[in-house]
Amino acid sequence: MTKYVIQGGRPLHGTVEISGAKNAAVAIIPAAILVDGVCRIENIPQISDVTLILSILQEMGASVRTVNRTTMEVDCSCIRNSRLAEGPARRLRASYYLIGALLGRFGSAEVPMPGGCDFGGRPIDQHIKGFMAMGAQVDVNGGYVHANAGGRLRGSQVYLDVVSVGATMNIMLAAALAEGMTVIENAAREPHVVDLANFLNSMGANIMGAGTDVIKIRGVSRLGGGSYTIIPDQIEAGTYMAAVAAAGGEARIENVIPKHLECITAKLQEMGVEVEEEDDAVIVRRTGPLNRTNIKTMPYPGFPTDMQPQMAVALCMAQGTSLLTEGVWDNRYRYVGELRRMGAQIQVDGKIAVIEGVGRLSGAKIQACDLRAGAAMVIAGLAAQGATEVSRVYHIERGYEDIVRKLSGLGADIRAVVAPEEEAAEENVG
Repeated sequence: MTKYVIQGGRPLHGTVEISGAKNAAVAIIPAAILVDGVCRIENIPQISDVTLILSILQEMGASVRTVNRTTMEVDCSCIRNSRLAEGPARRLRASYYLIGALLGRFGSAEVPMPGGCDFGGRPIDQHIKGFMAMGAQVDVNGGYVHANAGGRLRGSQVYLDVVSVGATMNIMLAAALAEGMTVIENAAREPHVVDLANFLNSMGANIMGAGTDVIKIRGVSRLGGGSYTIIPDQIEAGTYMAAVAAAGGEARIENVIPKHLECITAKLQEMGVEVEEEDDAVIVRRTGPLNRTNIKTMPYPGFPTDMQPQMAVALCMAQGTSLLTEGVWDNRYRYVGELRRMGAQIQVDGKIAVIEGVGRLSGAKIQACDLRAGAAMVIAGLAAQGATEVSRVYHIERGYEDIVRKLSGLGADIRAVVAPEEEAAEENVG
């Protein structure tokens, strides 16, 4: 087991390059199942979730060739089986995209119920609603999702009861090769939804309206191969922006789409952080004290739920009392106990956290309880006085490429060390 050891209290200075978007990659790679030919996918992040999804495709018979560190050629034309074995799929939330892709190609799919971060109920009922509207029979039993359309899916009207990124993307995958038109109403508008639509269109799909709340997919008979570059990761960029806000300093964050960061930029500026936008970079600067602010997470273009824990750390360093309202998930404050160990003053009531700025955190032994909370623990360690040890960092490595190297490049004193056997045993028990 690995842990991160951080000597905090050092402002960040330098340049960091953002990797490809995790939330786009874990949908685009399964989308290759729909393509009759080779997909050359560029700007793939080197993270454990991507490694898992690629290994799942290889187990199914796909050919995966590494072109360079961030480019893969994926050929799924040899896949003949629509059933996934148990194993890696259970550890990956995004494995549910395999249901839509397999159902779209074969008219059937048997996929283990997905895993991933656990912070409240994350049902796939809206996914199932869409599949059933297109003519599939769907059952969940024995830990598997069984979906069968008895042939090609049929286009249909699907209204999502809640704005769901996963359901929007999964229905889009299933509909790409369906017969006729599928219309998704109340669709998610996140950048990675648009990125998946652009990928599919580049392979020959006919998808209109991605980025709005109504997406229309006219099914085609075949998708061919091609090349596509994944967008930069909005949340990784926002995480480094929050790190500069919490620890102080100035950083140039490169390979970003500034428009995707506007909601994060606006809140940081309210807190007194300077943010300069360039064509494909932002410069973040914090030299003075932070101001309090209120944040409510919402679907895009609102403030992203995946940035909530990181911003909570910055708010701990601010002057005054801030309100943080979680508008997407029910149980995303499990990390608060870890921050309290470092001296944070946070009270949680349901979906609202009241954060009293303390201006200073103290190093402690803490742990990551999920992906974004793990990133928040690292930020807390950077901002704190003294040494911080972050355990269970496998959560962090699901979505952040080379975070130790990138932070070290900004002048942080952070290193990954192998935990002693007794500590690893305690982690497994905990």
